[in-house]
Amino acid sequence: MSAVKLKAGSGMHVEIELLSRAGNNEEMAFDIVPDSSADYARGYLSEKTPLAKAITGHVEGETVPYQMDELYAVCISKVTQSQDTPLADLAEERQAKFTKAVREAERTNAVNFASSFSGKWGDYDPDSLPKDES
Repeated sequence: MSAVKLKAGSGMHVEIELLSRAGNNEEMAFDIVPDSSADYARGYLSEKTPLAKAITGHVEGETVPYQMDELYAVCISKVTQSQDTPLADLAEERQAKFTKAVREAERTNAVNFASSFSGKWGDYDPDSLPKDES
């Protein structure tokens, strides 16, 4: 009796090979998780990404068409039940990082403007700009 092959999808750990037209194939491994827990740097790929959508429902050994830049397909090497429990909700953490990046960009823009502006009432002093609250 043959073993039942697990299907790629949310809650699964998947090992794949991205197949490139140029022959620069790349192996990857990740857990597919709900969007709110996604953090690729930690190995958690959102189930809403094009890659996760392409492989969901497929089993190890299958090659799935996947058109992205130089890629033409994904070969699913292994599918197992995820052993990791992703953080419950990384959306708040992502939003905080995004807000911080926007503040830093706005400050950089203000400093660049202040450094380059000279008016008849005097120059702007970049050091007089408010400091970041963090």
